Amino acid sequence: MPDTVKVALADGLLRLTLNRPDKLNSFNEDMHLALRAAMQRAHDENGIRAVLLTGAGRGFCAGQDLGDRDPRKDTAQPDLGYTIETFYNPLVRQMRGLDKPIICAVNGVAAGAGANIALACDIVLAARSATFIQAFSKIGLVPDSGGTWSLAQLLGEARAKALTLTAEPLPAETAASWGLIWRVVDDAELATEAEALGRKLAAGPTFALGLIKQAIQASAGNTLDRQLDLERDLQRQAGRSADYAEGVVAFLDKRPAEFIGR
Repeated sequence: MPDTVKVALADGLLRLTLNRPDKLNSFNEDMHLALRAAMQRAHDENGIRAVLLTGAGRGFCAGQDLGDRDPRKDTAQPDLGYTIETFYNPLVRQMRGLDKPIICAVNGVAAGAGANIALACDIVLAARSATFIQAFSKIGLVPDSGGTWSLAQLLGEARAKALTLTAEPLPAETAASWGLIWRVVDDAELATEAEALGRKLAAGPTFALGLIKQAIQASAGNTLDRQLDLERDLQRQAGRSADYAEGVVAFLDKRPAEFIGR
């Protein structure tokens, strides 16, 4: 399989770099399979405590590689629903279901499915020059990869509709001020800050971080009563963890905690 996703592991942080820079890291089948395999590795290996996702070259990801969808080369009507069900939906579900934090460092353009894959991550940092583009309407399509859900949840109906209907680029600083992403940093500092954040999370109480991620994601579909019950159940799990015991002892001993993620 071509090296469409570069994978590196150090200090509990799995760094994944989309690696088709000549195509602005647009998705083809090989890149889908490579990214899914890397996310599965993050799920399977206890030594992996956090994930950092970014892109090689001048952009994060331009979405689907439209060169694979040229109507001039194939007169048959494509089944894009098959592509979504086979590749994009499983990836988003896999990322949202991973019980470890995923950081996204958006370096340059994040367009179409690329923007929505970024928004499926838990913490999004963006270079000051980065832009987010819901480019689907430009080619007569509907936002996918969770875009219609995440935009409406994070921004509300008015802004979600405007961004998707007009396909206007959203500058990183505006995305941050609207609450779509976590933070904007200077371009030259993006990699360093994202790496530092990733290592900090990887060294943290990652068992609890996974439970926090689960609780926040469930809140959109829960009543307050159901969410209170979920908090109770997750807190019970957290309180039985080795990380909780270590955190309390470290606090009482006035020393840094040494978490193990269990």
